[in-house]
Amino acid sequence: MDKSSALEYINQMFPTEASLSGVEPLMQKIQSEIRRVDASILAAVRQQSNSGTKAKEELAAATNAVQELMHKIHEIKTKAEQSETMVQEICRDIKKLDCAKRHITTTITALHRLTMLVSAVEQLQVMASKRQYKEAAAQLEAVNQLCSHFEAYRDVPKITELREKFKNIKKILKSHVFSDFSSLGTGKETEDPMLLQQLSDSCLVVDALEPSVREELVKNFCSKELTSYRQIFEGAELAKLDKTERRYAWIKRRLRSNEDTWKIFPPSWHVDYLLCIQFCKITRAQLVDILNNLKEKPDVATLLLAFQRTIEFEEELAEKFSGGTGTARNKDSASDNEEEGGEHNKIVSDIRKKYEKKLAAPNHEAEQDKDKQKDLSVPGAGFNFHGIISSCFEPYMTVYIELEEKSLVDQLEKLVQEERWETEEGSQTNILSSSMQVFLVIRKSLKRCSALTKNQTLFNLFQVFQRILKAYAAKLYARLPKGGTGIVAAATGTDGQIRTSDRDERMICYIVNTAEYCHQTSGELAENVAKMINPQFADKVDMSEVQDEFSAVITKALMTLVHGLETKFDAEMVAMTRVPWATLESVGDQSEYVNGISSILSSSIPVLGSLLSPTYFQYFLDKLAASLGPRFYLNIYKCKHISETGAQQMLLDTQAVKTILLDIPALGKQSSGAASYSKFVSREMSKAEALLKVILSPVDSVANTYHALLPEGTPLEFQRILDLKVLCLKIWLILDTNNLPSLGIIQQLIVSAVVRHRA
Repeated sequence: MDKSSALEYINQMFPTEASLSGVEPLMQKIQSEIRRVDASILAAVRQQSNSGTKAKEELAAATNAVQELMHKIHEIKTKAEQSETMVQEICRDIKKLDCAKRHITTTITALHRLTMLVSAVEQLQVMASKRQYKEAAAQLEAVNQLCSHFEAYRDVPKITELREKFKNIKKILKSHVFSDFSSLGTGKETEDPMLLQQLSDSCLVVDALEPSVREELVKNFCSKELTSYRQIFEGAELAKLDKTERRYAWIKRRLRSNEDTWKIFPPSWHVDYLLCIQFCKITRAQLVDILNNLKEKPDVATLLLAFQRTIEFEEELAEKFSGGTGTARNKDSASDNEEEGGEHNKIVSDIRKKYEKKLAAPNHEAEQDKDKQKDLSVPGAGFNFHGIISSCFEPYMTVYIELEEKSLVDQLEKLVQEERWETEEGSQTNILSSSMQVFLVIRKSLKRCSALTKNQTLFNLFQVFQRILKAYAAKLYARLPKGGTGIVAAATGTDGQIRTSDRDERMICYIVNTAEYCHQTSGELAENVAKMINPQFADKVDMSEVQDEFSAVITKALMTLVHGLETKFDAEMVAMTRVPWATLESVGDQSEYVNGISSILSSSIPVLGSLLSPTYFQYFLDKLAASLGPRFYLNIYKCKHISETGAQQMLLDTQAVKTILLDIPALGKQSSGAASYSKFVSREMSKAEALLKVILSPVDSVANTYHALLPEGTPLEFQRILDLKVLCLKIWLILDTNNLPSLGIIQQLIVSAVVRHRA
C-alpha cells in the first residue's frame, strides 16, 4: 500500500484504546510473514547460484565442440585438395588425347571439304565452259556454301588460289549470260526454240550470283527494250503533246506481245514492273522537253487530254502492280463517276469540247520539276505510280486555270444580269437563284479538276473560287440601295439618306439570306476541297476572307434596312414639330404622326419578319430601336414652345410610340430575343417620357423634377427645356433657388428663356 496511507491504515486497524489489545497477535502474524518471505528469497538465491555454475559448464562444453568441428572441417578441406590434385594427374593424359582427337577430326573435315571444293570448282568450270546453266546454278550454291567454311583460311595459298579461280568462273558465267541475253529481242528466239529455255536456266545462275548481277542484267534489258521507244518518240513526228496517248499504247502492246517471252524471268525479278518504272521516267523527261520547247502555250483541250490519258495510264499501272486490289485514287474516281452517272471519260470530253475552240493564253516560263521517284525492286513496297508522269503537267496547267476562271467570270456576269432580285413563287429558301447557280458551276468546275489532279492545280483553282465568290459578294453589295448624292440632294438636306420601297426592302432581305447561304456554303466548299486535295495543301485551304466579305454584305444590308426606315420616318418627325404644341386646348387621341409611324411599321415589319432569320431580325430590331428612341427624344427639342396641354398630348403620343415599338417583335411574328429588345426600348423611350414630365412639372418644382428624372442632364439641356416650357416673369417670385445646383447658371438660363419668349 502507499506510504502516505500507512498511518491511516494503523488508525483504521486500531481506532480505540480497547483495540490495542490486538497489537500483539498482529505483530506475531507480521513476523511470521517476514520469516516466510526471507526463506523464499534465500531459496531463490541458492537456486540462481547453482544455475550460473551449470551455465558456465555448458558454455565451456560448447566451445570445445566448436573447436573440434573446425578441426574436422580443416581435415576435410585438405583431403579434398589432395583428391583434386589426384584427379588432375589422372586426367592430364586424357585431355591431351581429346585435344589431339578434335584437331584430327577438324583436319579430316577440312581436307574433305577442300577436296569437295576443288572438285566442285573444277566441275563448275566445265559447266561454265559448256553453258550448262541449270547444273551450274546448283553447283554455284554448293561452292558458295563450301567457300563459307574457309573464311578463316583466307590467307592459306591454296584457299586463295581456289577463291580466285571461283571468282574468274563467276565472271565467265556472267559474261556468257549477258552474251546470251543480248540475242533476246533480235528474233533468234523464234528461230531457236531452245534459246528461251537456255535463258530461263541462265536466270537461275544469275540468282546464284551476287544481287548486283541481277540488277545490272535487268537494267540492261529494260534499257535495250526502251531504246526503240526513245528513238520513235524523240522524232519530230511523234514528239508532240497530242501524240501522248500513243506512248502508252506502245508500252501496252509491248507488254502484251512479249508476255510469253518474258516468262523466262523469275516472278521475283518483277521485270515488267521495273520496265514500266523506267518507261515512266523516260516519258516524263520527254514530255517535259516537249512542254518546255513549245513556242506558245499549249492548247487547253490537247493539254487536258494528254493529262487525262496519263492519269488513266498511271491508274492502270497502279492497279496492275498492286495485285488488282485497286487504290484509294481509284475508289475516289469511282465515287466521282457514280455521282456523274458512271461515265469515266465524260469529264475529259466535256472539257475538250469546252476549250477546243478557245485560244491559248500568253506563254509563261515554267520550272521543271525534279524527278524524286526512286526505283524499287519489289512492287507494293511503297512505290506510287500516281503522279510519276502526270506531275510534270502541273506547272503548265496555268492555261487551264485561266480559262476556267474566265469561264466562271463569264457565267457569274451572266447569272447576275439574269437575276430578277426576287425569289421564285413558292420558294422556301428566300435566297436569290444566282447564288445557287454560282455554287453549282463551282462544283462542276471542282469535279472536272479533281478528276485530273489534286495537287497544285486544284489549289490554284480553289483560289479562283475565292476570287469568284468575292466578286459575287461585291455584286450583292453594289445592288444595295445607296443614299442620295449630288447638288440637289445636298440642297434639299437628303444627302446620304437612303430611300427604300417595299420591293427594295424585300430585295435587301433576299440579299441578307443569300449572303448567309454563301457564307455557310463557302465554308462547306473549303472543307470538301481540304478533304480531297493533297495533304500538303490542305492547311492552306481557307475561306475565312470570303466569309468575311459576305458577313460585311449582311451587316451593310441590315443597316440599309434601318436607314431606309429612318428615311420613311422623316416626314413624321417633321409633322411632329409642326404640331402647335403651345396652343393646344385639349388632349385627344394620339396624333397623326403617331399613326404615320404605326402605318410605316405595320407595312414593313411583317414582311421583314417573314423573310429574315431570327438572328438577323433581332439585329435589325436592336439597330432600329437604337435609332428611333434617341431620335424621338431629340425631336422633342425641335418642337417650339410646349404648353402644359401640349406636353400632356405629347406624353400620350410618346407612350403610344413606345407601345408601337414594343409590339414590333409580335408584328414580325418573331419572339426570340423580345425580352432584351423590350428592355432596350423601354429604357430609351423612358428618357422622352421623363423629359415631358419635367415640362409638365409645376414651375416651382421644375428644377427638382429635372434632377430627379434626368440626373445626368446638363445645364445646356435644362436651358433647352426652359425654352420649351412657356414661363412668365413670376418665376422670379415663385422659384425656390435653394434647390438649384447653381443659382447663377439657372438665373442666366431663365433670363435667356424669358427674353426669347417675349421676343
